[in-house]
Amino acid sequence: MARAENTELIDDFEEFYRNYYRNEIGELARQYPNEQRSLFIDWDDLYRFDSDLADDYRSQPGQLQEYAEEALRLYDLPVDVGLGRAHVRIRGLQETTEIREIRARHRGQLLSVQGTVQKATDVRPKITEAAFECQRCGTLSRIPQTGGDFQEPHECQGCERQGPFDINFDQSEFVDAQKIRVQESPEGLRGGETPQDIDVHIEDDITGAVTAGDHVRVTGVLHLDQQESGREATAMFDVYMDGVSVEIEDEQFEDMDIDEADKRAIVDLSTADDIYDQMIASIAPSIYGYEQAKLAMTLQLFSGVAKHLPDGSRIRGDLHMLLIGDPGTGKSQLLQYIRQIAPRSVYTSGKGSSSAGLTASAVQDDFGEGQQWTLEAGALVLADQGIAAVDELDKMEAGDRSAMHEALEQQTISISKAGINATLKSRCSLLGAANPKYGRFDQYESIGEQIDLEPALISRFDLIFTVTDDPDPDRDRELAEHILRTNYAGELNTQRTEQTAANVTQSEVDAVTDTVAPAIEPDLLRKYVAYAQRNCFPTMTEEAKEAISDFYVDLRSKGADEDAPIPVTARKLEALVRLAEASARVRLADTVELEDAERVIEVVRTQLQDIGVDPETGEFDADIVETGTSKTQRDRIKNVKALIAEIEEEYDAGAPIEEVLDRAEETGTERSKAEHELEKLRRQGEVYEPQTDHLRTT
Repeated sequence: MARAENTELIDDFEEFYRNYYRNEIGELARQYPNEQRSLFIDWDDLYRFDSDLADDYRSQPGQLQEYAEEALRLYDLPVDVGLGRAHVRIRGLQETTEIREIRARHRGQLLSVQGTVQKATDVRPKITEAAFECQRCGTLSRIPQTGGDFQEPHECQGCERQGPFDINFDQSEFVDAQKIRVQESPEGLRGGETPQDIDVHIEDDITGAVTAGDHVRVTGVLHLDQQESGREATAMFDVYMDGVSVEIEDEQFEDMDIDEADKRAIVDLSTADDIYDQMIASIAPSIYGYEQAKLAMTLQLFSGVAKHLPDGSRIRGDLHMLLIGDPGTGKSQLLQYIRQIAPRSVYTSGKGSSSAGLTASAVQDDFGEGQQWTLEAGALVLADQGIAAVDELDKMEAGDRSAMHEALEQQTISISKAGINATLKSRCSLLGAANPKYGRFDQYESIGEQIDLEPALISRFDLIFTVTDDPDPDRDRELAEHILRTNYAGELNTQRTEQTAANVTQSEVDAVTDTVAPAIEPDLLRKYVAYAQRNCFPTMTEEAKEAISDFYVDLRSKGADEDAPIPVTARKLEALVRLAEASARVRLADTVELEDAERVIEVVRTQLQDIGVDPETGEFDADIVETGTSKTQRDRIKNVKALIAEIEEEYDAGAPIEEVLDRAEETGTERSKAEHELEKLRRQGEVYEPQTDHLRTT
């Protein structure tokens, strides 16, 4: 009876192939076995053909796969090719199972999981059938290697002695094997849970296709592996998967379910006149003010368009933004809110991040067979196609921060460790937050000097916003009312949910929370961002190009004189283009209009006035940010150094400090500023004191 049922199932699969996969099997026969060794079947096709057969495939994948492959071998091919070892691989299951939701009941079932490849071993040959040759009589014994342990023959089938045996590699059968670890996607973790992972064993033609950091959907069969305590087996089991198919979901990892109702709501929103005001009001409504910074964060969420040029080069579309300001101004809360809104995001804090944790690391452990070096993806790789929020950038070690340079501009991360040379993708926007050098801003020093980050890192940010905490009675009154109203809304809501006898009605709670509720619900905003990124690729109109070009050229013209500082660099021009594209995406527009250009020019002008102005001259100076030293400061340092060199010729013990300061004053440099520059030269090792209060140049 069972044999008849088997034959019936094989016939079903043959009929299914004839109806749905005639061309694919013909293609497989042409390319077998060198270029293609698998027939990939879409789950939906099998379900359409026979829903019962598809359900059986899910619950008994091992058995059904045998029948499917047998049907493929029996299939009547137009060419004389045997598909003896071809695989049938099913993919595209309707629903995916969360890695943290995998339970004992799933054992032996076909599952589909989504996640990021945390690490992958090298592809290695694995023996599937070992041919042992008896050293006494030469008889070959073939033993299938199915379990984890290597099976050797007990005795020779010819002379019935217990060996010794040698493996005959020519007569044995091998298959390529690889092990990958798939970790849950970070955007699915809303409550700060630790992401869970599962190991997947893959074989033959699907090996070697993925690397650490790839976003994948794996379909496979769930198995159990008994844990050991010391050498004793325990009652607990680990889970792993035998991978049937691995699909790289590279471009848009999170398949957000945007139904027709959502689409209508998104399109309706996009036509509203006050869409930008609504967006600003939806970013961290519990934090008062910061309209310009919130607008910039909105633009960062939507991001510009990544361009691929015909010569193969790529221009990034992602925007990098830095918030730098006094403590207690809500920077971390803004970062946390953006992390919740972004369709894909990773949050990390400065002190708890190393360069390896941010980028990638090569580790040696027993993942795989024996001690192997494998790559582990860090935060900037996990945030690929999303936003990486890095708080407390200033608290990080300088060496760890420098690891971000390549990730920010080239959007790749190169690893050369332990003989591993690899390049991982890191196409993410960075939203950073930091405090000034002395904990708070000093109003008597230029802001550029108080940003305690390397100029090479600072210059890679498209926008830098400063948040100063200056007393202002009117603003402080509004802020106090806002914070008290927010807290009162929270108190009422907590009282209503936690106390059974609370005499607070839902309408009272709603009336108060309306004042601090986001204009657009976070869930809808997340879908809006995903929809815009997937469907809008705006191009520049001539008017927008002209406005941006005029603004840039006008700024640069201020640096045309020989002694004038350079106001902005070409990086700012690219930033303007990205911002303008993001502004058009907010409206779901296909073109970047003049209004978009004017909007982003205003944002850039505001933040340039905050940090890019030399306080002594009032002129824009790109060097304040790009190199950490303004043009006037550089000139002053040069003059002071030249003075020291001149005066030290006149004195045997070196140039007396008082004499240097007096002469600096005579040439028009304030005494306090000259002292400041002397201190700077000392710190940098440009000058030294051969004896007290005397200086020499190095």
